[in-house]
Amino acid sequence: MKIGFALPQFHKQAFGISRIALFAREAEQAGAASLWVGDRNLAAVSPKVGYGGQGDTIPAELNPAADPFVLLGAAASVTERVQLGMHVLIAPLYPPVQLARSLTTLDLVSEGRLLPGFGIGWSPEEYEAAGLDFHRRGARMEELLDVLDTIWTTDPAEYKGTHLTVPLHHSPLKPHQSPRPPIYLGAMSERALRRVALRGDGWLPLCVVPSYVDIDGLVAQRALIDGQAREAGRDPADIGTVLRVNIDAGTAPSAVVDTLKSVHERTGIAHFMIDSLYTADTVEDSIELATDILVRVNRG
Repeated sequence: MKIGFALPQFHKQAFGISRIALFAREAEQAGAASLWVGDRNLAAVSPKVGYGGQGDTIPAELNPAADPFVLLGAAASVTERVQLGMHVLIAPLYPPVQLARSLTTLDLVSEGRLLPGFGIGWSPEEYEAAGLDFHRRGARMEELLDVLDTIWTTDPAEYKGTHLTVPLHHSPLKPHQSPRPPIYLGAMSERALRRVALRGDGWLPLCVVPSYVDIDGLVAQRALIDGQAREAGRDPADIGTVLRVNIDAGTAPSAVVDTLKSVHERTGIAHFMIDSLYTADTVEDSIELATDILVRVNRG
């Protein structure tokens, strides 16, 4: 199994991000396969839609949020081996040319270790703050994938769509990975899973240990992706998976490792991203937890 960890980015950990390089170095040296960031542009005081699209509240832990691009750049500068991923970036919020530039720069700085992961988000207020229509975020995502592909593979590059337009411009700086970095997509709904099947290089599902581990659901969702990929003439084996594992407060590391093993045995998922947001207050706490989990996994 490949085990990755979220960089300290939210809640109390966000106030300790001056030690992000320490976390990245320690995690890589301990054997981590990947390091990850999430994305929270803002947490509304009175949200129209709650966390994950459910209810009408957002956990206080998401109120402080450090910038994902800066954190990945910092991690890239002090590591040599780990993949650097986003699980997930709310990609439609960003202007496409600036997003392409940021991702290209990260892939070059890391010498090809970037694994962009995109989602469309669930917060109307985040789209309002960006001056965008929340209800067209899916269509904007579809065109954004086309724009990135165009900018990354042609020079000069231009794009004219319904929601996005990029004028003809010089585009000589390309990512380290050729023809482009693999794009993974977060998805739970049938429509989003279809987007993974047709357009994604990988899928980014989620579980919470121990309160929400739906292995049967993961199997069913992956079967839907695989079936629709085959119908579209794609090989499902070309679509990877990285499972995000959020940990409930008070959960023992042994329980996390037991869950990883069970999910792996039932689903074949072999790459996991573990987030200690709800179980660690400091960067040092996160390092201790990551090291503990890696030691237990390596023991078999």
